[in-house]
Amino acid sequence: MIFSLAHTIGTGAGAATIAARVESAIADGRLARGERLPAVRELAAALAVSPATVAAAYRLLRQRGLVSANRRRGTVVAPEPPLRVRAGPPPPPHVRDLASGNPDPAFLPPLAPALERLATKHVLYGAASKHAPLVELARADFAADGIAGEIAIAGGAVDAIDRLLSTQLRPGDRVAVEDPCWPRITDLLYALVLEAEPVRVDERGLVPDELERALRRGARAVVVTPRGQNPLGGALDHGRSTDLLAVLERHPDVLVVEDDYAGAVAGATYVGVHAGRSRWAVVRSLSKVLGPDLRVAPLAGDALTVGRFEGRQLLGPGWVSHLLQQTAALLWTDPATTKLLARASGAYAERRAALVEALAARGIRANGRSGLGVWIPLADEAAATQLLFDRGFAVSPGERFRTEAPPGVRVTTTTLQPAEAQELAEAVDEITSGAGGAGYTG
Repeated sequence: MIFSLAHTIGTGAGAATIAARVESAIADGRLARGERLPAVRELAAALAVSPATVAAAYRLLRQRGLVSANRRRGTVVAPEPPLRVRAGPPPPPHVRDLASGNPDPAFLPPLAPALERLATKHVLYGAASKHAPLVELARADFAADGIAGEIAIAGGAVDAIDRLLSTQLRPGDRVAVEDPCWPRITDLLYALVLEAEPVRVDERGLVPDELERALRRGARAVVVTPRGQNPLGGALDHGRSTDLLAVLERHPDVLVVEDDYAGAVAGATYVGVHAGRSRWAVVRSLSKVLGPDLRVAPLAGDALTVGRFEGRQLLGPGWVSHLLQQTAALLWTDPATTKLLARASGAYAERRAALVEALAARGIRANGRSGLGVWIPLADEAAATQLLFDRGFAVSPGERFRTEAPPGVRVTTTTLQPAEAQELAEAVDEITSGAGGAGYTG
């Protein structure tokens, strides 16, 4: 690979040129996500430049979020670099897609009735940025869980977390994140030039001693999923929350961001860890609840944190479209939506349980206490993913989710029917017990 990369860059190139050529190689797919770049001295020798020049180029690439310094593998292409890359092909028709993380479309409210009721008057510059009915709905929803704070409206959970972190932290700061965790969070940290400090999670959420270790290492913010933790399916309970609050109390200046992305369909009661904090925010995306294309996420937080968020939002998109905000409010207030979400929460819980129980019957312990999927601990993720694909099931390898956590695969169970759960469990049993199999690690 070094020779083709050196040929692409050209001998004698400066740091900016090296960085630009590597960026182009990432964008057009010649350098794959997660691929290791040559060592600094190795590339410097191939390009006939000083190691300092290559080191400066790699530093530029890290600052742009295109590569990361992996403790085990050196400098690697970021799993989700902040530029357009070629997406992988969808699974063929005969393979069941259990990797996408989508909600079941059958439990998403129809859009047409709400769209027909939209107010079509133009919203002009200088008008209120937030749709008042949506703000009041969000305020009531937060209040029902004991959350009281200022309300803002973001364009999705990642948009919210992006602006919350970027307005509170500086490049190079550390952020405590769950391990394993949703890849978009670590991808976002790469893009913001923030350093992820992994914190082990179990079925009850963040492990307190591990969080203490991360905060002592200098983490200035914590991103935590209170329920529906992706991919492990954990959910905070009151005992774990009390222990985590005790840890956080010793670090009063740390920003706490709760990503309650699944909300009403998570299948667990909300329990938070922001009580008593001076800087905090709770984000509730509507994407998994009302539809992924509805890019609306209410958030609550302290006045300063929300003020900074809205100030930064003003300098970007300005506001979330009132057409989207209106649609969200109309769907949210429809009694049919309330009934549909209750059905969704129940069905998702049954489908998670069906797979967990089918695996348990075969001696395989999986995690799926809440949320939209199940985590299966398997030693060889790549082999497991391919073997299951060959048997007609597309699942997500755990490498994208974890830093130091043990390996496994994530299965999206939102559309997985009980009969299919039995078939999948049988396939997992076969690949873990057969010769040259993936290996169960539970």
